[in-house]
Amino acid sequence: MPKYQPRVALLAASLFLTGCGGGAVASPNHSSVAPSHTSAPTPTASSEMSAEAAPLQPHGLGPKTLAQIPSDARQLVLVTGHGKNSPRSTVVLYELGETGWQPGATWQAHNALKGWSDHHMGGDLRSPIGVFGLTDAGGLLRNPGTKLPYDHGYGFASPGTGFEGESLAGSFDYVVAINYNRRPGTTPLDWTRPLGASRGGGIWFHVDHGGPTHGCVSISETHMKELLRTLDPARHPVVVMGDAASLAR
Repeated sequence: MPKYQPRVALLAASLFLTGCGGGAVASPNHSSVAPSHTSAPTPTASSEMSAEAAPLQPHGLGPKTLAQIPSDARQLVLVTGHGKNSPRSTVVLYELGETGWQPGATWQAHNALKGWSDHHMGGDLRSPIGVFGLTDAGGLLRNPGTKLPYDHGYGFASPGTGFEGESLAGSFDYVVAINYNRRPGTTPLDWTRPLGASRGGGIWFHVDHGGPTHGCVSISETHMKELLRTLDPARHPVVVMGDAASLAR
C-alpha cells in the first residue's frame, strides 16, 4: 500500500486556515357488430421490458448531477446539505449493484459555516458543490484499516477552536481528501492547487468537532473509521456533495 511522507505541522495549520476549516398511434379497427367482451392484450417483449424497474439512483439527484458521476464509479458518498446556507448535512453511503445504487449507512454531518457554493473561493466559508474523487487519506492516528493510500504523521495536528468555541483537537485524527482543487494521488497535505490558490483547497472529510467547518465535511470519529474501511480504490469512490436544491438539478 503506498505510504506518503509526513509533512510538517506548519503546513497542516496553513491548510486548515484556507480549506477546512460540483410515433403516432394507429387507430383501432372498427366492426359493425359490437363484441360481447373485451380480451386483455397479450403482453409483448417490448411491453415486458418497459415494465421492468429502472436502475436505482441515489436519492435526490437530478439529471445534471447524475451526468457528472464517472461511469467507472462503484462507490458513492452522498452529502446532502439541509439548505443552501445551512452548516448541517446528511451523509449516505451507496454501492453500485446489479439493480443500481444501493443505499447503506446514513450519518449526520457538518459542512461549512455559511453553507454551499457552486464557485467555492478560499475563505468564503462555504463548501464546494459538485462530484469529486476520493483517492487519498491520512491522519494524526495510524491507519484504521483503509485500502486508500494513507499518510500518517504529525502534520495532521489541529490546534485552535471552532466557530462555536469548541476545541479542534482530534479533528484530523482521520481524514479523506476530497478531490476539489487538489492533485489526486498525493497526501491530503499536498499544497498543489490546479485552479489556483484563490479557489481554496484542503477540503476533506474529517472527524467532527461539534460545529461548522471552514469548507470540509465532518462526521463522528466512529463514522470516519467506517468510511475509511469502506472506501476501496478499486471501486473508484466519489463524493457527490451540495445542498438538496442544487443536487436535484
